[in-house]
Amino acid sequence: MPNRLSAASSPYLLQHADNPVDWWEWGTEAFAEAIERDVPVLLSVGYAACHWCHVMAHESFEDEDTARLLNDRFVSIKVDREERPDVDRIYMDAVTATTGHGGWPMTVFLTSDAKPFYAGTYFPKERRHGMASFVDVLRAIDDAWTHRRDGLIGQSDEITRLIAEKSSVSSAAPSAGEIELAVDAIASTFDPSGGGFGRAPKFPQPSTLEFLLRFGVLRPDSDRSATALAMVETSLDKMARGGIYDHLEGGFARYSVDDRWLVPHFEKMLYDNALLARLYLRAWQVIGQPWMLDTARETLDYLARDMIDPSGGIHSAEDADAQGREGSFAVWTWDDLVEVLGEEVDVGAAIYGATPEGNFEGANILHVPDPVIDVAARLGVAEDELRERKRRVDDLLRERRSRRVRPDRDDKVVTAWNGLALRAFAEAAAILNSDRYLTVAEGIAAFLTGPVLNGDRLLRSWRQGRGGPDGFCDDYAAVAIGLFALYQTTGEERWYRHAEQFTQVMVDQFADDSGGFFATAADAAPLIARPKNVHDNPTPSDNALAAEALSTLAAFTGSGEVYTRFERTVQSVGPSLSTHPWAHGHMLGVWMANPALEIAVVGESVGRRPFLDVVWGRFRPDTVVAAGDGIASAVPLLEGRMPARGARAFVCRGFVCDLPAESPGDLAAQLDRS
Repeated sequence: MPNRLSAASSPYLLQHADNPVDWWEWGTEAFAEAIERDVPVLLSVGYAACHWCHVMAHESFEDEDTARLLNDRFVSIKVDREERPDVDRIYMDAVTATTGHGGWPMTVFLTSDAKPFYAGTYFPKERRHGMASFVDVLRAIDDAWTHRRDGLIGQSDEITRLIAEKSSVSSAAPSAGEIELAVDAIASTFDPSGGGFGRAPKFPQPSTLEFLLRFGVLRPDSDRSATALAMVETSLDKMARGGIYDHLEGGFARYSVDDRWLVPHFEKMLYDNALLARLYLRAWQVIGQPWMLDTARETLDYLARDMIDPSGGIHSAEDADAQGREGSFAVWTWDDLVEVLGEEVDVGAAIYGATPEGNFEGANILHVPDPVIDVAARLGVAEDELRERKRRVDDLLRERRSRRVRPDRDDKVVTAWNGLALRAFAEAAAILNSDRYLTVAEGIAAFLTGPVLNGDRLLRSWRQGRGGPDGFCDDYAAVAIGLFALYQTTGEERWYRHAEQFTQVMVDQFADDSGGFFATAADAAPLIARPKNVHDNPTPSDNALAAEALSTLAAFTGSGEVYTRFERTVQSVGPSLSTHPWAHGHMLGVWMANPALEIAVVGESVGRRPFLDVVWGRFRPDTVVAAGDGIASAVPLLEGRMPARGARAFVCRGFVCDLPAESPGDLAAQLDRS
């Protein structure tokens, strides 16, 4: 019989609806049950595209004997981390505090008042590799609860204290010199041969890479500028040529299990692809490599083609597995390649590094070990000819792959991640003058200001007409940033008004009076601590996104109150910004770009376009742009700006302006001087 999860909206929870485990959703009813039965709580947290979550489910949660033990001795709660990032954050802190590392599936044992006393991640069904079996853990917890409960209660109090301390506030922002030292600290972890940072497994870390890109643009006279841009170029090159990238359909997998970006953990997440598409596009503007633009376009096209919901929002993820096998949709045996490519198999193999032996469990993950020009030289053909043959190879492989069973999709639409995607599509529309990307951006914006809106409050998620929990700080901040970007692309003030509104709700509901922002709203149901997210992992932190939304609004309005709150948000993160910069890339990048350069373009729409082309023609991370007809505007930056001879632009900083730029050339010269 289906359990309680059969009524859930989350695809992850629905995956467990037929388990023999008597699952509860997170809520007061589950903890009341634990009090009444005098048993501990098992909290299991994961997400729909999580491979090891599936493994643990098959091994343990679908097993009748394990389920019987859980049902007899525990109250079991299942949580989708994407719908409840507040619950995930608090108890992930418990996992990292007790084990030194985190991950999903997350397995935490709680008292009936929700305090954690034992935590881990994946537990196998049978003992192996020094790991206790899940059943052994359950029996040990039950024994301790029955015979040594005082010790567990004391342990839960200590862990809860450590979690609460994570919300403490510092009072410093990084100086210019400390930002330079942050580049050095990041460089010390850089892999010069493989790109990226640290050892396997490797994650793309777009926030860190964007900080380095911004540093290269905003500090061109620094002797670290070239180093920063080289780290960006090498990392983006290696990732785009690695197996972590889908060379047939576009888009990036979540991470690589090796240090060469070859073997991905095959699930594709919206947040990674939204952030990376924008990063590649902006890097192309700075560094100029054509493959950066190609990668940006292909990634955006993947989202627009394969992940869009009829509502206009974009789905959360594609699974790593298809038909129970990880990567089966993406990999190719040698026999597959011979059958599909025929006489072109040698060309395909040379381009994509394929061999009869394979590079992944006897099959081949497509990757590009050498640039096309080098492959052409090795094969003795012209580069243009090889590119044409590559197109034929790709078409054949795509056609065959279209017949395969596609991985399951988590068709939940997460609000914050759609805010990130909105920004990527809006900026791509402006930079590339693309009506197609603009249509996608406007569809996302319509969704974020329609179905996912409950009064003036955002919901965290939405699926097939059903709204999820109330929104969190990152939802408001990311959506505001995305809408500000769309306003700057289109000049339509309705998007500005929505962005301003969401920023104000963010301040009203999430601001900490001592600095920074909590993850949960002031009127949300209380948890054992009120979480405050300050680390980028893997999306920009709540506080970094909030800081950017505030700095953008301050630039449009000139509000000293808003700018002061922005500064206090940066200060609340404290010295960690410079001592652990790889955890704060987005905040560092936002801080560097302030105070912003304010550009007001006024006049008739046709006359404004050449001025806006100047603004969008380069990556200018320290600018905001407002455009209007100069007659009436809800945007303070446009107030009192009158057009002359069609259109003109005003370049200001802190609302102190240069003389009007009467031509696009004048504007370019003023921006270059600034």
